[in-house]
Amino acid sequence: MLENVTSTQPSPPALAWSVDNCTLGRAMAILGERWTVVVLREVFLGVRRFDDIRRHAGIPRQVLTNRLATLVNQGLLHRIPYRDEGARTRHEYRLTDKGLELQPILLAISQWGDRHLADPQGPPTEFVHRDCEQPLHLQVHCAGGHRLEGPREVATRPGPGMRPFVAEAQARERARR
Repeated sequence: MLENVTSTQPSPPALAWSVDNCTLGRAMAILGERWTVVVLREVFLGVRRFDDIRRHAGIPRQVLTNRLATLVNQGLLHRIPYRDEGARTRHEYRLTDKGLELQPILLAISQWGDRHLADPQGPPTEFVHRDCEQPLHLQVHCAGGHRLEGPREVATRPGPGMRPFVAEAQARERARR
């Protein structure tokens, strides 16, 4: 259904804010590539060794090398050396605290995928509470303790790092990249 929007509606307040220092954009510069999220999925599932990740995820060797390097450089994973008897030293990849903080984001994406993209038989995996085995359900709460029922209950306002939008400055910044 199309909304009937007239030209007399006021502009959204967000048009006054610059997006040059947008933290969502910065996060997606790290996470926004498919294979990066696949590597994180594998490590969250406990698959930590290079060859195991490569085989299980079907990711090309050089792509995996690059994604692991990015995740280590960004502080989401750290390398732990190990050595099988008679073999050279290799590394496992473990989540750092910063990497573990991505769990709710990945769970939210999985739940969205389960609702909209699962096979007719249902989702391929379920996430449950380790103690009681009940399925997880992510919820949004405000600092005041109120549970939000949907996305329309969320408003946006300028934060302490907000910069005013200046079209010319943004065009120069894009030209530099």
